Amino acid sequence: MKASAHPPRVRQRALPLKLSTAVSLMIGSVIGAVLLLVYALWYMQISNATRDGLKETALAVARTMADMPQVKRGLEAPPQQQIIQPLAQAITRRNDLLYAIVTDMQGIRYSHPDSSIIGKPFIGHDIQPTLQGKENVAINHGVLAPALRVFTPVFNERHQQIGVVVVGISLSKVDEQIANSRWDVLLTILFSALVCALGTWSLVRGLKRVLLGLEPHEISTQFQQRQAMLHALKEGVVAVDAHGEVNLINPAAEEILFSGPDKTLVHSPLLDDLQTVLQSGEPMYDRELGCNGLLLIGNTVPIRSQGAVVGAICTFRDKTEVSQLLQRLDGMMSYVDALRTTSHEFMNKLHVILGLLNMKSYGKLEEYVLQTAHRYQADIGDIQHRIKSPVVAGFLISKIQRATECGFTLTLAEESLVPDCPNEKQVTVLVTVLGNLIENALDAMSGQAEGEIGLLLP
Repeated sequence: MKASAHPPRVRQRALPLKLSTAVSLMIGSVIGAVLLLVYALWYMQISNATRDGLKETALAVARTMADMPQVKRGLEAPPQQQIIQPLAQAITRRNDLLYAIVTDMQGIRYSHPDSSIIGKPFIGHDIQPTLQGKENVAINHGVLAPALRVFTPVFNERHQQIGVVVVGISLSKVDEQIANSRWDVLLTILFSALVCALGTWSLVRGLKRVLLGLEPHEISTQFQQRQAMLHALKEGVVAVDAHGEVNLINPAAEEILFSGPDKTLVHSPLLDDLQTVLQSGEPMYDRELGCNGLLLIGNTVPIRSQGAVVGAICTFRDKTEVSQLLQRLDGMMSYVDALRTTSHEFMNKLHVILGLLNMKSYGKLEEYVLQTAHRYQADIGDIQHRIKSPVVAGFLISKIQRATECGFTLTLAEESLVPDCPNEKQVTVLVTVLGNLIENALDAMSGQAEGEIGLLLP
């Protein structure tokens, strides 16, 4: 099978939403849902309240009209005399009603906005409960238009029912009042939405300020980078908050500060320095601190936020490692100095050999070469034969050269033998001790014209 010519396409991760966008969408969705629910409930309550208010108004007009003597007297006369009609029209106009109708017990109209149908039966079965002496409220299509109709019985002085008063309010008027109330609700909701939008904007700005303008995915990335950095550092890192509680410690610090099988935190001067810096706000650099038998070098600085100290952090490492590095560096420098001095000597010897060749003094040349070879075997060759460690050998060669420059002789005893040691710490200690001893011997003979220093390394 042939391999595909096109490499597999790497699926790219979608860009995460910005904090402002995510927070705005989340809060906007919640607030929008709440406002819609509030609007629906409020609209239902206002609709019911408006209908109940108009119903009570119509009932009050109908009851008032049913108690009027002119209505009772008109029901005792034939409907053609239209005793009730002028009163019903006046009440209709004054109360902005669709109609005010009065009927007798047979449902014959005594009043109506259309005078031509006075004396004709009332249309609709919703009058039947009122003919039995009960008030009734209904929505029905009469002769004029759909209306909210209220029925009230009319009684004479002997408390005998003699008719019915019907008051109608147009449903369009009901809907108009509900619509007016709805606009009030909508304006209130829009104002609430505006206030919520301003609150969301303020919240987002506050969050961005607290998060130093970083997006959530940037914070996550920086946190992962910080964790990787803390685990990779050989230096110990310990941080405390404003109350002095340890809230950050990396693995290197755990190895030094935690002791025992229960991994308890050892109280050390390092923690005392953190408390001191936390209280004073002044940094402390290159402090030598003891902990678990180790000598540490620590730097402690305060953590500030908007000018206030909110914590402190200390970085430290084992001073023994630093001392070993310095000692190794000192040994290597001595080795380099010895090589430099030796190279200068050999250049001088080469110049002597070249001069003897030019002078054709072959006898002197032979004697000089043999003498130089013998000196090499006696000094450098003998050291390299007995001292197998290159660092110690180079160190001794440099000290022999230094002793020669001071007018003294440094001799290595024939019994001396130092094998090559892979332990750098032991080599460093040996070089340090030898250097101190040889320097002390040179200082002791500084007032003498000549002298010899013997060195035995069994």
